Amino acid sequence: MNAMPPSSGRKIVAAESFADLFTPKLVTVFREGYGARDFRADVIAGLTVAIVALPLSMAIAIASGAPPQAGLFAAAVGGIVVSVLGGSRFQIGGPAGAFIVLVASTIEKFGYSGFLAATILAGAFLLLIGYLRLGTYIKYIPHSVAVGFTASIALIIFASQLHELFGLKLAHEPAEFIPKVQALWAARDSANIQAVGVAGTCLALIIGLHIIAPRLPGFLIAVTLAAAATYFFSLPVETVGTRFGGVPRMLPAPSLPNVSVSDWLGLIPAAMAIAVLGGIESLLSAVVADGMTGRRHRSNCELTAQGWANIASALFGGLCVTGAIARTATNIRAGARSPIAGVLHSVFLLGFMLLAAPLAGYIPLAALAAVLVIVSWNMIERDQIATIIKYDSGETVVLFTTAILTVAHDITLGIAAGVTLGSLIFMHRMARIVAVEKQEAILDDDMVDEVETEQRERIRDPDFVVYRISGPFFFGAVSMVAAALDQIGRRPKAFVLDLTRVPLADGAAAHALHGFVERERRRGVRLYVSGASREVRRVLVAHGVNSRLVHFSLDEDEARDHFRAHPIEAEGAEAS
Repeated sequence: MNAMPPSSGRKIVAAESFADLFTPKLVTVFREGYGARDFRADVIAGLTVAIVALPLSMAIAIASGAPPQAGLFAAAVGGIVVSVLGGSRFQIGGPAGAFIVLVASTIEKFGYSGFLAATILAGAFLLLIGYLRLGTYIKYIPHSVAVGFTASIALIIFASQLHELFGLKLAHEPAEFIPKVQALWAARDSANIQAVGVAGTCLALIIGLHIIAPRLPGFLIAVTLAAAATYFFSLPVETVGTRFGGVPRMLPAPSLPNVSVSDWLGLIPAAMAIAVLGGIESLLSAVVADGMTGRRHRSNCELTAQGWANIASALFGGLCVTGAIARTATNIRAGARSPIAGVLHSVFLLGFMLLAAPLAGYIPLAALAAVLVIVSWNMIERDQIATIIKYDSGETVVLFTTAILTVAHDITLGIAAGVTLGSLIFMHRMARIVAVEKQEAILDDDMVDEVETEQRERIRDPDFVVYRISGPFFFGAVSMVAAALDQIGRRPKAFVLDLTRVPLADGAAAHALHGFVERERRRGVRLYVSGASREVRRVLVAHGVNSRLVHFSLDEDEARDHFRAHPIEAEGAEAS
């Protein structure tokens, strides 16, 4: 028989160059051709997104314990950098609701300067992740972890807005969920009926416009009308102006935060949390954009863009930046053609700051709270939660573990526990699909005469037994495979371990197989390993399962031919 060359069947994939991985989509767009028609479409899309981002950016900043302009600076500065350097055509960068809890706790612990320093460090970590091409691994976060995390963040955002919705008077609002709820309940008697009326009216208006005229910018209309009512009727509610003194018209000069060297080192855990969360959120947003447009983003390029954007935003005093899913989707629905739409969205925001900054001081905080209540409601993926609970008990445990720990403790612990638990469940399932089968055919009596003599001998040969291992042969499956091999009764003269259906093997599996091989050789059994891929064979050889212990063959037939050509009796002392 003719043996196939060792390289046959290998999948040849051309390695992507640095330019392939890190060329911004803006460059790609200009290479493909960009005209006046595309620009007009991007202008409309950029303006639409800016109208959505204006109230949302301020609301996210205030909910995070930062001044409202911090959200606008992040959307303007960070948004431009993401669009110019990013790996997605339609990504809109800016502050995101998912960061509210993390930002609030960081500011509470380290102050605003410490938070800005943590954001710069997070940008550096994102650059490192991107340039080391580790973006692919961030996408391996289990779906149930993402769903549970998002739902828990939505709940925390909602709780953080209750004191603004009801106009409660709080000397200090804790960042943690349980103490926050306790503080809000203790302040229930200080509710402001006018604030409740403003918030309720804004909620009704946003929901009503979404149902009747979904293309209208409900957030901006509601906030604008609330500001007008507050100005003309002198409503006794807290506004952006009364709490923060208004919004500046221009960007500040860039500067490094005033933080000591020792404080920079202490900020590393917070910076890593911001970087990981930002990476997950931005890549998730890019995936959503790909699904809506049929395009394909460059994950590592996107991460490096997010890194530079966070550094730039923090230098101007802005919040941390990530890909904003809702604004990215709005950008696509508005007809965006290229990253120019994202650049224009930032330019329009700067224009709004220049022209409308004095008016922003009249915006009631209750109106911005209503905006975030709608955002938190939309963040909860109710259909996904229902599907997970209905069809997958393991993923349900992961979902609720992530959500509960995120709410009760913090984001880092919630995500870490969810990923760890999800990985364990995945490994358990992978181990369960591994099978060890004894390969022997069973023929009816009336079929035996039709089988060639050689084939009949193969079926009934008690001295030549084939065992096939199917599935990923890794440490999680070692005990099951070892137990199956240990149950083998009468020892034949030759074993063939068929690994054709083993896509991968690890060191623990190879070590267990080495023990089995050594034991069987001492009993005088010859061992063959057939069908092992180059990578699987490399792992086996590295752990001692080499040609001195076993005969490697392409398939079972080649092993049988070798066994017949070299009878076991001829080996003499080798078996012993």
